[in-house]
Amino acid sequence: MRSRYSAFAVGDLAYLLTTWHRSTRPRTVDLDAAVVWRRLEVLRTDRGGPFDTTGTVEFRASYSDPRGRGSLHEVSRFVREDGAWTYVDGSVDPA
Repeated sequence: MRSRYSAFAVGDLAYLLTTWHRSTRPRTVDLDAAVVWRRLEVLRTDRGGPFDTTGTVEFRASYSDPRGRGSLHEVSRFVREDGAWTYVDGSVDPA
């Protein structure tokens, strides 16, 4: 999760696509250059340990853009395949 947040923050599209599960991976990712990611706060994790094949991460990511400051609150699902964790999908809190 932290590495994907860092990839969003620096605009590393190749890493984002590589760490996206093949069943849900988009063909392309468009990042808004006006968004500056400021902070990642991991709120909760479930599973995702060294012997698990699935895990979830609840997080809040703070950002700023021309309209001001905001945050993204999501619960993300990950799976481990061939030793690597990949992002499957997430449920975003609209508030």
